[in-house]
Amino acid sequence: MASCPHLDQVRDVTASATGCEDCLKIGGRWVHLRMCMTCGHVGCCDSSPNRHATAHYQATGHPIMRSIEPGESWLWCYVDHAMVTPD
Repeated sequence: MASCPHLDQVRDVTASATGCEDCLKIGGRWVHLRMCMTCGHVGCCDSSPNRHATAHYQATGHPIMRSIEPGESWLWCYVDHAMVTPD
């Protein structure tokens, strides 16, 4: 894992939902959950049919997501296409 210049956009956030917000609205399903570290939006991973975490990045430009799956603590930067660690 590498450091990332976008970590300044990481905030102390709370998950916006217990599942993918957008899937819950449309009755969709997800595989894994990701949380935006700028605003707390919960979206589904790219293995999910609707890829709502990526869609959230594309709509907002919020660069850092983290897994909220049990036992996982990694961060992903969409801008750098890399797993990152806080400085």
